[in-house]
Amino acid sequence: MKEVLLFTDGSCLGNPGPGGYGVILKYKEHVKEMSCGYELTTNNRMELLAVITGLSALKERCKVTITTDSQYVKNGITSWLEGWKRKNWRTSSGGAVKNKDLWIRLDEAYSKHDVTFVWVKGHNGHPENERCDELARTAASGNNRLCDEGFHP
Repeated sequence: MKEVLLFTDGSCLGNPGPGGYGVILKYKEHVKEMSCGYELTTNNRMELLAVITGLSALKERCKVTITTDSQYVKNGITSWLEGWKRKNWRTSSGGAVKNKDLWIRLDEAYSKHDVTFVWVKGHNGHPENERCDELARTAASGNNRLCDEGFHP
């Protein structure tokens, strides 16, 4: 099974406000960067969409190490998701799960791979996290908006 490194970050200029995500995929010597921006979104939606985009770019089942600075994404997929599904997309306090549409998409993409999450502190000098942040902020600022074929988070 191919081993892939996936680095992700999301950004929002205001929350809600213009937002974007940045993704880096690494397989052996191959590196692919992706980003996209949106007129009105939230930081959490961009964090989720970054991981969805990276996983969805893989054409076959892979062993994927995802490095993110988002506790929301990491904890959501590894700790909270199964409970939300059991409770018909309700949180432990009974409220509706926010961003359900993206959690469903992430669950589908995640289930196709053997995934490990690594959390890193954001804005702390991790080279790929810093680059993903730069990609996300550039996309959020308008240089790469509405670029993913009609999906609007």
